[in-house]
Amino acid sequence: QNEKELQDVVKQQEEKMLQLIDKSGEVARLKGEVSQLKRSLQRAETEAKVLWEELRGQEPKADAASVQERVLLRQEVDKLRLLLLEKEEESSRLSSKY
Repeated sequence: QNEKELQDVVKQQEEKMLQLIDKSGEVARLKGEVSQLKRSLQRAETEAKVLWEELRGQEPKADAASVQERVLLRQEVDKLRLLLLEKEEESSRLSSKY
């Protein structure tokens, strides 16, 4: 009787562990999706900033190519800032881990 109960408890624990593993995979996937959405949002915000500057008349005769170049340059700067922050966070996590 006790052995049967113990086997049932072990089986339940194994099922719970498998559920947790499934959930941790889902969490990792969602974190990746959130990260991608943040990058997309950042690109859109960068483009909006440049376009608002153009609309405010700071450069009334700017052509489309120069606007596009400024958008791309701002996106590159933002991307580099994000990479730097990610590396700093990773370094911080590693140093706190060890």
